[in-house]
Amino acid sequence: MIGRLRGLIIEKQPPKVLIEVGGVGYEVFMPMTCFYELPDNGKEVIVLTHFAVREDAQVLYGFNHEQERELFRELIKVNGVGPKLALAILSGMSAQQFISAVEQGEIKTLVKLPGVGTKTAERLIVEMKDRLKRFGEDLSTTSSIISSSDLKKSSNQIESEAVSALIALGYKPQEASRIISKVIKPEMDSETLIREALKSAL
Repeated sequence: MIGRLRGLIIEKQPPKVLIEVGGVGYEVFMPMTCFYELPDNGKEVIVLTHFAVREDAQVLYGFNHEQERELFRELIKVNGVGPKLALAILSGMSAQQFISAVEQGEIKTLVKLPGVGTKTAERLIVEMKDRLKRFGEDLSTTSSIISSSDLKKSSNQIESEAVSALIALGYKPQEASRIISKVIKPEMDSETLIREALKSAL
């Protein structure tokens, strides 16, 4: 079990980051709410991880804080929620927003997340309500970081990267393009664009 990585960020392609540890590059998938907080390429980072083994793949999921990882692990215990859907849920809203939606039974908010239908939303509320009581109010909020590497990218590259990130999180290509084109502004970097797109989808 790989529980923690400390190394250099080699490449960031939302929602995936490549971290080099002792000469080995680890591909780590992170919720966008965690991805926004990563430093630039070449900087050191410490990421808490969850190692998921499937028949066809072995995947590392990464988090900045223990509460985020614990919430992810609680999510994948829910019937019908796998790691990919849990990643999409925690990308579409912060951990605190998700807890609030579950506590208040906001089915309409949850079904706006990619891959979450009415039945899954109802199941999340029923199964997660009691489990979430132990999560404190100190869950991290997202911060806005403009990556210096983004400044060198063209607006087309930024838009393409944002669309790819939404597709990786479960949105259909046409839907991803529509959401991005609706919120894109000239001064946006890719991470801001993805965040605004996810926010507008809710």
